[in-house]
Amino acid sequence: MSGNSFGKLFTVTSFGESHGAALGCIVDGCPPGLELSEADLQGDLDRRKPGTSRHTTQRREADEVRILSGVFEGKTTGTPIGLLIENTDQRSKDYSKIATQFRPAHADYTYMHKYGVRDYRGGGRSSARETAMRVAAGGIARKFLHERLGTTIRGYLSQLGPIKIEKFDWAQVHQNPFFCPDVDKVPEMEDYMDALRKSGDSIGARINVVAEGVPPGFGEPIFDRLDADLAHALMSINAVKGVEIGAGFGCIDQKGTDHRDELTPEGFLSNNAGGVLGGISSGQPILASIALKPTSSLRLPGRSIDVDGNPVEVITTGRHDPCVGIRATPIAEAMMAIVLMDHYLRHRGQNGDVKVSTPDIGQA
Repeated sequence: MSGNSFGKLFTVTSFGESHGAALGCIVDGCPPGLELSEADLQGDLDRRKPGTSRHTTQRREADEVRILSGVFEGKTTGTPIGLLIENTDQRSKDYSKIATQFRPAHADYTYMHKYGVRDYRGGGRSSARETAMRVAAGGIARKFLHERLGTTIRGYLSQLGPIKIEKFDWAQVHQNPFFCPDVDKVPEMEDYMDALRKSGDSIGARINVVAEGVPPGFGEPIFDRLDADLAHALMSINAVKGVEIGAGFGCIDQKGTDHRDELTPEGFLSNNAGGVLGGISSGQPILASIALKPTSSLRLPGRSIDVDGNPVEVITTGRHDPCVGIRATPIAEAMMAIVLMDHYLRHRGQNGDVKVSTPDIGQA
């Protein structure tokens, strides 16, 4: 009931708080024999970690992951994999002023009603710092899927506030601090974020994630549909307020003749379904998009109440991302990898012997 675990056969259970001693997770269900080291996971963590540019929080965390169990002589053993990241740059005193106050748009108020107590240091368990462990766990899933199936999972920022990309080049995504595939938009984003940071305000963002090389057949057709589990996983990321699969809300003004993805012997003619039909992967690329709200931690005063219900004015000090979406790309990739890994194992367990004569046109 505590809601700290995700998955059925490939499970991830995380623990730790923003300003605690460490963050950690247990990954269970990974098959044996996968070559795995800290280096396999560190690259994704480095993309997510704070302090990588002036546009993100200046908290300085190395986010160096340690593998504590489940790996012997460089390979997974099939037993639970323990992962740990120590916190090294906590400044808990930054939050002493809000120990008895509720920050607007934060989990402070709801955590108090849920548990009767809250860790006010950086949001405690509700902090986006928890997602570091998701990225580490997702790295295991990503490597297994790539080696076993050739699956690649990549994400990018498609919109920062009012700025939408117009061109697309995968090669540009990791050449700038925004994970932006449109090189011409990067200077505009830089200027926008500089002005936003000076004003003390924040902004939202849109992140797209694509998984290619996913075979048809993944997903359970009713309650555990692949797209439903993807929505669950992506919506569980801090600050996410919307999830779309494929055309998403764009299908509202599409006619059926426009939306349907027609099939030919050479392949599908479109992918409005986002690679999922009837809750089951079609073999086409899995397409998902998430909307992240503006950062709630602001140094601009806002109205709220204290723990006794008295009106107060809250100013949040400390180090915060003016746009949490900037660092969300590797998190979204990780959650998609975890879902696909779980469904791979579930499909293999029940339907591994299924053979069909129908060709896989999704990979055409």
